Amino acid sequence: MIATSKTKLNPHPWCIVRQLPNMQRLVVARFHRRNDAEGYLQILRRLLPESSHAIAFDGMNGERLRETRVVLSQ
Repeated sequence: MIATSKTKLNPHPWCIVRQLPNMQRLVVARFHRRNDAEGYLQILRRLLPESSHAIAFDGMNGERLRETRVVLSQ
């Protein structure tokens, strides 16, 4: 039997990016699956309608998008 398991380069390739002025971006959250990212994006749009968010695929091998954790207040 041939071993087929390889280490994943990016286990969380789908991310939600908040679009900031001057072409800057901020990674809000990362997900395994696109469906999870879409569900979270719907929630963000309801809670923060004035902010601009998008889903992005980060398939980079080495360098990842800068990530910052954002805590939503209730």
